[in-house]
Formats: sequence, structure tokens, C-alpha cells
Amino acid sequence: MQEHDARVLRGAAIPTAVVGLIAMIVAFAITGTHGLIGAVLGTLLIIAFFAVSAFVIAITGKRRPQLLLPVAFLVYTTKIGILAVVLVLFGGTTAFDGNSFALTSLACVIAWLAGQSVASMRVRRLYVEPVEDTETAGEQR
Repeated sequence: MQEHDARVLRGAAIPTAVVGLIAMIVAFAITGTHGLIGAVLGTLLIIAFFAVSAFVIAITGKRRPQLLLPVAFLVYTTKIGILAVVLVLFGGTTAFDGNSFALTSLACVIAWLAGQSVASMRVRRLYVEPVEDTETAGEQR
């Protein structure tokens, strides 16, 4: 993973973890242990989903940039499929509070996207790699 990708990943993960921690405190205060468990699961799910997809896309962009769009689509559809399975499996569970899970997940998604946007704007990434002129480089040495 390149340095600018790691900075964007950190810029998104840290605010998401902070929002998740705040959501855990609020959920525990309102609904008790079940709310805390739901908020923890929601936070972990969102951070894992977005971190894995960012990592896979960064690796793909470094090794085979022409495959970025198909890989991004595959990662997205895989995440949606896994989320659908998780929601179906835990749809009627009483192990955690579903509202805390849902609201924490929503808040974490918003925090991740905002953090990723801000971090992406702050990273100075070249769109075109400058080619060094061999004659000029030899004269400057």
C-alpha cells in the first residue's frame, strides 16, 4: 500500500472509530448492554467493510490499475451480499439492540465517507508521473 493510500485510510478510520466510540457510549446510556453490543457490532462491521475494500482497491491500483473498476464493483457487490446475509441472519435476534446497530452503522458510514473525502483532498497525489530528462539530470549533478 502506498503512503497516500495509507494516509487516506487512516484519515477515514480514525474519525469513524471516534464516532463509533461516541455511539457506543450513547447506546449504552440509553439501552444498556444490548445497545452497547449493537453499537460495537455496527462499528466493527463498517470499519471492517470499508477498510478491506480500501485495502483491496489500493493493492489493485498499484499492481494492475486497468482492473480498478471491475475490482471496485466486485468488492462493492460482495460487501452488499455479506451485509444482506448478516441482516437476514440477525434480523430477529435479541442478542443486541437493532436500532443501536442500525444508527451506529449509519453514523459510521457517514463518518468514514467524510473522513475519506477530507483526507483525499489533503493528500497531494500526482496524476501524471513526471519524466526526468536525462540530459538535464546529467548537467545538474
